[in-house]
Amino acid sequence: MRRFFLALALASGLLGRALPARAEGEPDVFARVVVAETELRAGPGVSYRVIHRAHRGDTFLIRTRETSGYWLEVLLPDGRTAYALGDTVEAMAVDSDAPNAPSKPGLFAPPALEDAHAGLALMGGVWNGSGYSEVRPALVIAPAIAFEPYVGLSLQTDSRRLIYGGAFALNFAPDWAIAPFVVLGAGGMHETPKEENIREQRSWFHARVGGGLLASLRFRLLLRVEVSDFVLFTEDRYKNVQSYVGGLGSYF
Repeated sequence: MRRFFLALALASGLLGRALPARAEGEPDVFARVVVAETELRAGPGVSYRVIHRAHRGDTFLIRTRETSGYWLEVLLPDGRTAYALGDTVEAMAVDSDAPNAPSKPGLFAPPALEDAHAGLALMGGVWNGSGYSEVRPALVIAPAIAFEPYVGLSLQTDSRRLIYGGAFALNFAPDWAIAPFVVLGAGGMHETPKEENIREQRSWFHARVGGGLLASLRFRLLLRVEVSDFVLFTEDRYKNVQSYVGGLGSYF
């Protein structure tokens, strides 16, 4: 949990530093695309990779008024910085209170699922009433479907439980900034007593079903909140436990 809150604080600090400071009353300066299509790159030059394709009429907040050569640094809707060739855009100063003023990047960003191939989330919370942490990579099969293997550790009062498995996540609205999802998975659990002379180690199988909300933030950060039900079973017994977790991740 401590790592989760530290990551959240770091993300908040980054968000707070994203927009350049400007004098009070000074209008915002935007770059509007004036060609049919232009490539926005990771740096001021054609040798840098393309990170966004913009079309005529698209507007971007200018991060700084200085340019490097013929390149202009702008801020993408998801919080990343990019460079546009000066000949493909025109700068315009607009008062933020003016009618039809272009919108500035906010807390939420366009979902990254549309063009993502993989992801990673670090989760923390409660599993069966005790502390729990989980690492969950993801393989994005389609914008609405991802395969997510997971490994988690729960520290019980009398044992340590290693939970592992794989799940399919179904995102109901991959084009929404805040989207609901469900998870269906299966795997195992290995329980190691803290005092092995009291009882032996045990292994269980489990089935997992859950759901929650996925929020797309700037800088391609994701805030994930999830509730899951685990059915633990062996050949002769079974029981249910619940988990309540949240964490930060990213798709790339």
